[in-house]
Amino acid sequence: MSFIDEIDDEFRAARLDIAVKSHSTPPLFDWLVDVLSFQGISDRVARDYATKHGRATWSQLEKNLKSAECPKLRSYWHYSDCRYDKTSQTCAEPEHFDVCKLPRLRLRNGRLNQTAYSLFLFVRDVAGGDLVDWIRGQIEAAVVEHERDLFAARQAALIAPLRHVYGVGEKTLSMALSTLLMGAREAEPVWFETGKNMVVVDSLAHNFLHRTGILHGCGTPHAYGQACYAEGGCAAIIRKISASIDCRQFNAAFPSVFPRFVQHSIWRFCAAEAANICNGNRIDDGLACQDRYCRLGSKCDRRPLKMAQFQ
Repeated sequence: MSFIDEIDDEFRAARLDIAVKSHSTPPLFDWLVDVLSFQGISDRVARDYATKHGRATWSQLEKNLKSAECPKLRSYWHYSDCRYDKTSQTCAEPEHFDVCKLPRLRLRNGRLNQTAYSLFLFVRDVAGGDLVDWIRGQIEAAVVEHERDLFAARQAALIAPLRHVYGVGEKTLSMALSTLLMGAREAEPVWFETGKNMVVVDSLAHNFLHRTGILHGCGTPHAYGQACYAEGGCAAIIRKISASIDCRQFNAAFPSVFPRFVQHSIWRFCAAEAANICNGNRIDDGLACQDRYCRLGSKCDRRPLKMAQFQ
């Protein structure tokens, strides 16, 4: 019930409210690249490592790129197939390795070094150095025939270009951008409307929709992955069912239709670090769920997860 309050706290702590109002890209970049570094590892481990060894920052990368000799670092469009490997200390341009500053970032792995530089070059070259203007322009450019498709189109307009940034996925991008868009609601009201409708589909949400029978009853059965964001996929289902849930019953400050909160609630119901109810640790994927005490049990189809690929 404190979902928006937690977003506001994070937003103010990183001074993103000031950054959005003043079109200051460096704080936005620093926060975004930090959030993207949390992929594939627990938040605590990622934070502890960053606290000890440092983070990638806009000012640091801007300074490093001024003296960069590697041809791959000339622009966002040149940056491809870097292949920097932290363990072996190798890359695709060995003749430039000794003077290259990309490896000098003390990040958790070499992939994160590449992500930081790729994102910086995207913001500098594609977004023109003004991330606020770029986000505003992408949202305004999203036009569809039916209003019900508008929020999906806006999400795609933001996510699709950023998916080409090295090492980032749709799930993490959606989570980060949703937080940014909702946190900026005082300065950018339209951003909030976009952010609250951004649905993040991870394997927990997908498996929940399959096990309960919601995916088969309301959408198009599919394997977990990109199809979750396609027509009839998990994201569309969550947006559809969110329209019939008045989220103001949980918190009067919430909008009545709040797909991001509904999706987050599904995650909390399943995640081991939250309610820890509907997940592979508690349920044998080859069998129907045997939990007789689940509050959703009477409405759940209890479909075995491993049958998904055959239906």
